[in-house]
Amino acid sequence: MNRPTSLLSAVLLAAALSCASPDSEAPPAPATAGPDAATRLAAIVGEEWEARLADDPLFASAVGRREWADRLPDVSSAAQARRSDAAAGFLSRLVELPTAELDAEDRVTHSMLTRQLEDRVLSIRFREYETPLNADSGFHKSLARLGAETELGSAEDARAYIARIGGIPAYVDQQIDNMRAGMAAGRVLPRVVMLGFGSELASVLVEDSGAHPYVQAIDGLPATVSDAERASLRAAAARAVDEHARPAFARFRTFLMEEYVPRGRASLGASELPEGERYYAWLVRKYTTLDTIPADVHARGLSEVARIRADMDAVIEELGFEGTFEDFLAFLRSEPRFYAASPDELLTRAARICKTVDGLLPRYFGLLPRQPYGVEPVPPEIAPKYTTGRYVRAPLNSDRAGTYWVNTYDLASRPLYALPALSLHEAVPGHHLQIALTAELEDLPPFRRHSYVTAFGEGWALYTEWLGKEMGVYEDPYDEFGRLTYEMWRACRLVVDTGLHAYGWTREEAIDYLASNTALSLHECTTETDRYISWPGQALAYKTGELEIRALRAEAEERLGPAFDLRAFHDTVLGSGSLPMEALRERVRSWIAAGG
Repeated sequence: MNRPTSLLSAVLLAAALSCASPDSEAPPAPATAGPDAATRLAAIVGEEWEARLADDPLFASAVGRREWADRLPDVSSAAQARRSDAAAGFLSRLVELPTAELDAEDRVTHSMLTRQLEDRVLSIRFREYETPLNADSGFHKSLARLGAETELGSAEDARAYIARIGGIPAYVDQQIDNMRAGMAAGRVLPRVVMLGFGSELASVLVEDSGAHPYVQAIDGLPATVSDAERASLRAAAARAVDEHARPAFARFRTFLMEEYVPRGRASLGASELPEGERYYAWLVRKYTTLDTIPADVHARGLSEVARIRADMDAVIEELGFEGTFEDFLAFLRSEPRFYAASPDELLTRAARICKTVDGLLPRYFGLLPRQPYGVEPVPPEIAPKYTTGRYVRAPLNSDRAGTYWVNTYDLASRPLYALPALSLHEAVPGHHLQIALTAELEDLPPFRRHSYVTAFGEGWALYTEWLGKEMGVYEDPYDEFGRLTYEMWRACRLVVDTGLHAYGWTREEAIDYLASNTALSLHECTTETDRYISWPGQALAYKTGELEIRALRAEAEERLGPAFDLRAFHDTVLGSGSLPMEALRERVRSWIAAGG
């Protein structure tokens, strides 16, 4: 596994010293037989998990724990310091464990928890909490969907939910305080990516409380709740909206429009932030889970772009198109037959692809999740600046399924030839299959079942786009070109993200690079570029993870020969949850060594 960076080593050393006994002259205690390493690890993992849930009530609700459903997290600067100290304390206990005494699975658990705690310490060290939003998402967008994403199975649940609404003003004010501190220190989003900010709050600023999504959520209570109690709860929710939620959201929108957006910085790259070069170097390692540097990632991206371009040229030749590569992209972007005439047509196409793939899954996977999924449009209030599609998970014990969101905003920017690859990525066998299956791996500690290692999850989803070719999902050369466009898109991310944050690229250079190498619409090229500018490093995970998984499959095929079983390979990759790349390599190579 990767060793901590020099910065993190210093942080952890200080934490270890702060946790040490103040009496350095005290004699050592007599040696006694204590719990073995596995028992001690299990205790640390369990304590940290419960502390994590209590510290983040929204996360606790998302994983189906309701003990803290009446509150919101404390995100104040003082709470951030306590959070860092707590993580350092758990780290000091993990460091003391003799990992050589642990079995292979416990070593992965130890390594993963260590990595997560290190990243938590460094996230706070770099004050990421001072910029709690980006061009794609943010705390305010998640909070706006509180009603839609809260499970209300009883009147007691509803009362806790209403109490949580009452905590919105304090929570929003803490976020504003953090953002003001970030502005003062130069940690603020680039102004250019914030066009349209504030409009996504329209749904939670409606004046008619009865039409407010927070109040309408009460209508989802089961029939066991009497009409009288339902009416009382609805009235209480409306009061909470009037007295707490709407004023807080209005205050935040005013802050955004009058203070934050006008103070947006002119520079783009993370390297321009305080400690920017060190910050971006950490982000590269965090999101790739590899000990790599921006220059190596950039070079890998350029190599992949060249390789994929040759494949795209071959498809154009197969189609007999006469003209340049740029002419072909212009043709794809302007030809009406490649675009849906209505949102329903786009959603119907996506659903048909998903059901077709559902029927193919048993040929390629032995392990399949129990939880179903549905297909829905991206909510209209966030669609204009949102990505083309996304998977939204649901707790296993909830009455909701996982959801594949398809963006139906601006249909002229949603080509049908890219829909098969998108559906494979977001639904099955991509995000839904992987995330739902991980949550059902009951032998794993809860923190691993509910962890999402970006390089693994996004790498797996991109791998499944490539697997779709083997599964026969792409029906014609245009679909195949759409797949290659999506693969090229992820390869371009390696170049564009590092270009923006390490090499000083402009926004126009990034947009042009995407537009000239992919068949993405110009709208998508723009929204994606703004996402990379405001969320540095995250975009590096996709190609990194996919290349690792494909390399491990090639290694297994070569070493096992006729004994190679694709279903067993997929089950091995997915069977231990979401893993850092080093841990995935060890798992697959152990499976190969055991004969597959």
